[in-house]
Amino acid sequence: MTDLALAGAPAACTAPPGPHRAWLVAGATFLALLASAAAMGAPSVLILPLGREFGWDVATVSPALAVRLVAFGATGLLAPAAVNAWGVRRVACCGLALVGTGVMASLAMTRVWHLVLFWGVLVGAGSGLTSLVLGTSVAARWFEARRGLVIGLFGAAATAGQMLMLPALATIAESYGWRCCILVPFALLAVAAAAMAAFVPERPEAIGLLPYGARGPRPATVPPPAPAGARRILGEASRSGLFWALLGTFAVCGATTGGLVQTHLVPLCADLDVRPVQATGLLAGMGLLAFAGSTAGGWLSDRFDAGWLLFWFYGVRGLSLLCLPFTELSFAGLSLFAAVYGLDWIATAPPTARLALARFGRERAPMVLGLMLAGHQAGAAAAAYGAGLARVDLSSYLPSFLAAGALCLLAAAAVLQVAAGRDKPRRESAAAATRAGRTEVRRSIPHR
Repeated sequence: MTDLALAGAPAACTAPPGPHRAWLVAGATFLALLASAAAMGAPSVLILPLGREFGWDVATVSPALAVRLVAFGATGLLAPAAVNAWGVRRVACCGLALVGTGVMASLAMTRVWHLVLFWGVLVGAGSGLTSLVLGTSVAARWFEARRGLVIGLFGAAATAGQMLMLPALATIAESYGWRCCILVPFALLAVAAAAMAAFVPERPEAIGLLPYGARGPRPATVPPPAPAGARRILGEASRSGLFWALLGTFAVCGATTGGLVQTHLVPLCADLDVRPVQATGLLAGMGLLAFAGSTAGGWLSDRFDAGWLLFWFYGVRGLSLLCLPFTELSFAGLSLFAAVYGLDWIATAPPTARLALARFGRERAPMVLGLMLAGHQAGAAAAAYGAGLARVDLSSYLPSFLAAGALCLLAAAAVLQVAAGRDKPRRESAAAATRAGRTEVRRSIPHR
């Protein structure tokens, strides 16, 4: 019997005592996102060691990192359709296997095209399958209550995994070489794949449970067929101003986080005579603060208007980037920037996902979020490549940081203007439906 058939049998759903199974599923998903993100972020500590061994400069390595981000976005766009066709567990394990293959194959790389293939295509594509889009699908299926908090935790895993392990990886790379340091994310990937295979059913109804916080059985839903269904969903979404606002602002989010700061902060610190271990320590501190910021963003998005939250998150991020050149560009000054920026790093993801779920529904929202993630990674790829070129041509990263700050302020203005009026068409359509329903009722009453 299929999951959808079980979803139509509410009598079988029970609520056993003790912790809900949804939290175990969330834990395994969290670990998968963390492992994938750790591998995705490892190239940040490889730029300088690869340069010393092979003579590759930042401009040579940056295209490979941009390919990684584009591949991430492309497979993130395909992930929702893949989840509907093959299931969460299979997609997650396939993504983790791709990442692990790319990581291990890179032990033998000696050419730039090896870097593009292994860390660009394989790691990027696998990470896209095990991204926040997958986490949103899990949250939509398993959680009615605390959904924003869970999405915030998944967003924190997707960011914290890229940064929390960087100091350890940098230390291993300096002491034993870059080849030894990439064995650490590979081990984490293997553990995550085992957890997903062992502990994650496709839906709570498949094991006789209701989603966490559900007060009654949900109506059975049939995912639209792909690819025709995907085209229809994206076509409907493209007529929404909120969709374009979220797509554009999420592209700015990717450009200013993974594309600029995560990829180029370590080389920026090297320009300022800050040692790699200290620089990766800054990124690790950002990871810890991003974990707190994303979790808080999810908690807040369960309680406050998500449009206003995005306005403040993008505004604060933009101001921190614009103020960076006017701080003392020492380790202390960079630490202050890292503290402010870290709290805001991935806090935008939970309110963005909440707006998408509220506007497009739990079955359509993952597909819409997949396209938004593709925009996020396209922005990140452009920033990763552009900042590398700017560093070579202008001998400074600061113009890139100033441009990123200006983009964040534009994003704050755009999302507020559209989000503030996002419910008006829905209210009007709801009112029209209500009026039509009342008219139909009046017609059905027999005249005496």
